[in-house]
Amino acid sequence: MDEGGMGRRERRKRATRAALSEAALRMCAERGVANVTAEQVAEEVGVALRTFFNYFSCKEEAVVAGDAAIAEAIVAAFRGRPAAEPVLAALRAAVLEVVDEDKLRFHVEHLQVLRGDPALLPYRLKAFAARERELAAAVSERTGVGDEDLYPGLVASCMLSALRVATQRWLSEPGPLSSLIDTVVAQLDAGLGAPLDRSRADANGRPEPVRAQAWGASQATGRECTP
Repeated sequence: MDEGGMGRRERRKRATRAALSEAALRMCAERGVANVTAEQVAEEVGVALRTFFNYFSCKEEAVVAGDAAIAEAIVAAFRGRPAAEPVLAALRAAVLEVVDEDKLRFHVEHLQVLRGDPALLPYRLKAFAARERELAAAVSERTGVGDEDLYPGLVASCMLSALRVATQRWLSEPGPLSSLIDTVVAQLDAGLGAPLDRSRADANGRPEPVRAQAWGASQATGRECTP
Protein backbone atom coordinates (compact mmCIF):
# COMPACT_ATOMS: atom_id res chain seq x y z
CA MET A 1 0.00 0.00 0.00
CA ASP A 2 1.23 3.49 -0.81
CA GLU A 3 2.35 5.94 1.83
CA GLY A 4 -0.31 8.42 0.80
CA GLY A 5 -3.02 5.86 1.59
CA MET A 6 -1.47 5.17 4.98
CA GLY A 7 -1.41 8.90 5.63
CA ARG A 8 -5.10 9.27 4.82
CA ARG A 9 -6.04 6.37 7.08
CA GLU A 10 -4.01 7.81 9.92
CA ARG A 11 -5.67 11.21 9.48
CA ARG A 12 -9.11 9.59 9.52
CA LYS A 13 -8.24 7.68 12.69
CA ARG A 14 -6.99 10.84 14.39
CA ALA A 15 -10.10 12.74 13.31
CA THR A 16 -12.36 10.02 14.72
CA ARG A 17 -10.44 9.92 17.99
CA ALA A 18 -10.63 13.71 18.31
CA ALA A 19 -14.35 13.75 17.52
CA LEU A 20 -15.07 11.10 20.16
CA SER A 21 -12.98 12.93 22.74
CA GLU A 22 -14.63 16.28 22.07
CA ALA A 23 -18.10 14.76 22.17
CA ALA A 24 -17.38 12.98 25.45
CA LEU A 25 -15.99 16.15 26.99
CA ARG A 26 -18.88 18.34 25.85
CA MET A 27 -21.60 15.85 26.81
CA CYS A 28 -20.11 15.15 30.24
CA ALA A 29 -19.74 18.89 30.93
CA GLU A 30 -23.38 19.46 29.95
CA ARG A 31 -24.96 16.43 31.65
CA GLY A 32 -22.46 15.20 34.23
CA VAL A 33 -20.12 12.25 33.85
CA ALA A 34 -22.53 9.83 35.54
CA ASN A 35 -25.26 10.69 33.03
CA VAL A 36 -23.29 9.92 29.87
CA THR A 37 -22.45 6.49 28.43
CA ALA A 38 -19.87 5.42 25.90
CA GLU A 39 -22.73 4.27 23.66
CA GLN A 40 -24.22 7.78 23.70
CA VAL A 41 -20.87 9.31 22.79
CA ALA A 42 -20.45 6.90 19.88
CA GLU A 43 -23.98 7.64 18.69
CA GLU A 44 -23.29 11.39 18.88
CA VAL A 45 -20.30 11.00 16.57
CA GLY A 46 -22.07 8.53 14.30
CA VAL A 47 -19.84 5.51 14.86
CA ALA A 48 -20.39 2.04 16.30
CA LEU A 49 -19.79 1.39 19.98
CA ARG A 50 -16.96 -0.99 19.07
CA THR A 51 -15.28 1.91 17.28
CA PHE A 52 -15.37 3.92 20.49
CA PHE A 53 -13.64 1.07 22.33
CA ASN A 54 -11.02 0.85 19.59
CA TYR A 55 -9.79 4.24 20.84
CA PHE A 56 -10.75 4.46 24.52
CA SER A 57 -11.30 2.03 27.36
CA CYS A 58 -14.04 4.21 28.91
CA LYS A 59 -15.74 7.60 28.66
CA GLU A 60 -13.49 9.09 31.36
CA GLU A 61 -10.41 8.33 29.30
CA ALA A 62 -12.06 9.95 26.28
CA VAL A 63 -12.83 13.11 28.28
CA VAL A 64 -9.17 13.77 29.13
CA ALA A 65 -7.80 12.67 25.76
CA GLY A 66 -7.96 16.13 24.20
CA ASP A 67 -5.45 17.56 26.65
CA ALA A 68 -3.22 14.55 26.08
CA ALA A 69 -3.35 15.04 22.31
CA ILE A 70 -2.28 18.68 22.65
CA ALA A 71 0.61 17.67 24.90
CA GLU A 72 1.70 14.92 22.50
CA ALA A 73 1.72 17.43 19.65
CA ILE A 74 3.84 19.84 21.72
CA VAL A 75 6.36 17.08 22.48
CA ALA A 76 6.53 16.13 18.79
CA ALA A 77 7.05 19.77 17.78
CA PHE A 78 9.71 20.15 20.49
CA ARG A 79 11.58 17.13 19.15
CA GLY A 80 11.51 18.74 15.71
CA ARG A 81 13.11 22.02 16.78
CA PRO A 82 16.73 22.79 15.74
CA ALA A 83 19.25 20.96 17.91
CA ALA A 84 21.18 24.14 18.74
CA GLU A 85 18.10 25.93 20.09
CA PRO A 86 18.05 26.32 23.90
CA VAL A 87 15.60 24.04 25.68
CA LEU A 88 13.17 26.72 26.87
CA ALA A 89 13.27 28.55 23.55
CA ALA A 90 12.48 25.29 21.77
CA LEU A 91 9.61 24.57 24.17
CA ARG A 92 8.18 28.06 23.68
CA ALA A 93 8.34 27.69 19.90
CA ALA A 94 6.76 24.23 20.05
CA VAL A 95 3.87 25.44 22.18
CA LEU A 96 3.18 28.43 19.93
CA GLU A 97 3.37 26.19 16.86
CA VAL A 98 0.86 23.67 18.17
CA VAL A 99 -1.65 25.50 20.34
CA ASP A 100 -4.91 26.44 18.66
CA GLU A 101 -6.57 28.96 20.98
CA ASP A 102 -10.14 28.02 20.01
CA LYS A 103 -9.57 24.30 20.57
CA LEU A 104 -7.65 24.93 23.78
CA ARG A 105 -10.41 27.17 25.13
CA PHE A 106 -12.98 24.46 24.38
CA HIS A 107 -11.00 21.84 26.30
CA VAL A 108 -10.05 24.00 29.26
CA GLU A 109 -13.46 25.59 29.79
CA HIS A 110 -15.25 22.25 29.63
CA LEU A 111 -12.70 20.57 31.90
CA GLN A 112 -13.18 23.39 34.41
CA VAL A 113 -16.86 22.45 34.64
CA LEU A 114 -15.78 18.90 35.46
CA ARG A 115 -12.84 19.66 37.74
CA GLY A 116 -14.69 18.60 40.89
CA ASP A 117 -15.91 15.26 39.53
CA PRO A 118 -14.10 12.49 41.46
CA ALA A 119 -14.67 9.98 38.65
CA LEU A 120 -12.29 11.91 36.40
CA LEU A 121 -9.53 12.56 38.93
CA PRO A 122 -7.52 9.33 38.46
CA TYR A 123 -7.70 9.70 34.68
CA ARG A 124 -6.57 13.33 34.79
CA LEU A 125 -3.69 12.45 37.12
CA LYS A 126 -2.68 9.52 34.92
CA ALA A 127 -2.79 11.67 31.79
CA PHE A 128 -0.75 14.44 33.42
CA ALA A 129 1.89 11.98 34.63
CA ALA A 130 2.16 10.50 31.14
CA ARG A 131 2.57 13.97 29.58
CA GLU A 132 5.27 14.83 32.10
CA ARG A 133 7.18 11.60 31.41
CA GLU A 134 7.00 12.10 27.63
CA LEU A 135 8.22 15.69 27.84
CA ALA A 136 10.99 14.75 30.28
CA ALA A 137 12.13 12.01 27.88
CA ALA A 138 12.24 14.53 25.03
CA VAL A 139 14.27 16.97 27.15
CA SER A 140 16.63 14.14 28.08
CA GLU A 141 17.12 13.24 24.41
CA ARG A 142 17.77 16.84 23.46
CA THR A 143 20.27 17.58 26.21
CA GLY A 144 21.94 14.20 26.52
CA VAL A 145 21.20 14.29 30.24
CA GLY A 146 20.20 10.88 31.57
CA ASP A 147 17.14 9.87 33.56
CA GLU A 148 19.22 9.82 36.74
CA ASP A 149 19.54 13.62 36.53
CA LEU A 150 16.78 15.84 37.92
CA TYR A 151 16.94 18.31 35.03
CA PRO A 152 14.62 16.66 32.46
CA GLY A 153 11.87 15.97 34.96
CA LEU A 154 12.21 19.41 36.51
CA VAL A 155 11.96 21.15 33.15
CA ALA A 156 8.92 19.07 32.15
CA SER A 157 7.11 19.65 35.43
CA CYS A 158 7.84 23.38 35.51
CA MET A 159 6.90 23.91 31.87
CA LEU A 160 3.58 22.08 32.13
CA SER A 161 2.73 23.95 35.32
CA ALA A 162 3.72 27.25 33.70
CA LEU A 163 1.44 26.53 30.75
CA ARG A 164 -1.42 25.76 33.13
CA VAL A 165 -0.88 29.08 34.94
CA ALA A 166 -0.74 30.97 31.62
CA THR A 167 -3.89 29.26 30.36
CA GLN A 168 -5.87 29.99 33.51
CA ARG A 169 -4.87 33.67 33.34
CA TRP A 170 -5.75 33.78 29.63
CA LEU A 171 -9.28 32.53 30.34
CA SER A 172 -9.88 35.29 32.86
CA GLU A 173 -8.50 38.32 31.05
CA PRO A 174 -8.43 39.62 27.44
CA GLY A 175 -5.35 39.27 25.30
CA PRO A 176 -3.46 36.67 23.29
CA LEU A 177 -2.26 33.47 24.94
CA SER A 178 1.06 33.83 23.13
CA SER A 179 1.94 36.89 25.22
CA LEU A 180 1.34 35.00 28.46
CA ILE A 181 3.36 32.05 27.20
CA ASP A 182 6.22 34.44 26.42
CA THR A 183 6.00 35.79 29.97
CA VAL A 184 5.96 32.44 31.78
CA VAL A 185 8.83 31.09 29.67
CA ALA A 186 10.83 34.25 30.33
CA GLN A 187 10.19 33.79 34.05
CA LEU A 188 11.37 30.19 33.94
CA ASP A 189 14.42 31.24 31.94
CA ALA A 190 15.22 33.95 34.50
CA GLY A 191 14.61 31.62 37.43
CA LEU A 192 12.16 31.89 40.30
CA GLY A 193 14.40 33.83 42.67
CA ALA A 194 12.66 37.07 41.72
CA PRO A 195 9.58 38.11 39.72
CA LEU A 196 9.74 39.70 36.28
CA ASP A 197 9.58 43.45 35.89
CA ARG A 198 6.64 43.83 33.48
CA SER A 199 7.57 47.50 32.87
CA ARG A 200 10.91 46.54 31.28
CA ALA A 201 11.53 44.31 28.27
CA ASP A 202 14.52 42.77 26.54
CA ALA A 203 15.32 43.00 22.83
CA ASN A 204 12.68 40.35 22.09
CA GLY A 205 9.94 42.21 23.96
CA ARG A 206 9.92 39.82 26.92
CA PRO A 207 9.86 41.14 30.50
CA GLU A 208 13.23 41.34 32.23
CA PRO A 209 13.85 39.90 35.70
CA VAL A 210 14.02 42.21 38.70
CA ARG A 211 17.54 42.26 40.08
CA ALA A 212 17.66 39.66 42.83
CA GLN A 213 19.48 41.92 45.30
CA ALA A 214 16.98 44.73 44.80
CA TRP A 215 14.04 42.31 45.14
CA GLY A 216 15.44 40.94 48.38
CA ALA A 217 15.83 44.46 49.74
CA SER A 218 12.27 45.36 48.80
CA GLN A 219 10.93 42.31 50.65
CA ALA A 220 12.95 43.20 53.73
CA THR A 221 11.51 46.73 53.80
CA GLY A 222 8.02 45.77 52.62
CA ARG A 223 8.30 48.08 49.58
CA GLU A 224 7.75 47.25 45.92
CA CYS A 225 10.99 47.07 43.96
CA THR A 226 11.51 49.47 41.06
CA PRO A 227 15.08 49.01 39.83
